Amino acid sequence: MDEKTMVNDILSGVKSNLTSYQTAISETENMNLRQVLQQIRNNDESFQYELFKIAQNKGYYKPAQKATTTEVETVKTELQQ
Repeated sequence: MDEKTMVNDILSGVKSNLTSYQTAISETENMNLRQVLQQIRNNDESFQYELFKIAQNKGYYKPAQKATTTEVETVKTELQQ
């Protein structure tokens, strides 16, 4: 398995974990457990972002074209209605 495949597999796995953590956090009543899950989620988000930057720098990931200011404002307006 090449490095690009491994990096993309890890990114995919972390993304899935983040979704699972968010679900667990929203369904957890115990504040201690909730805080632990939030900290794990925060750590995984930081790890995911650092790995994303590495993947992007190595050309393993090409992000979508950035939205224009007009597009951002349009979405913002639509969400506020």
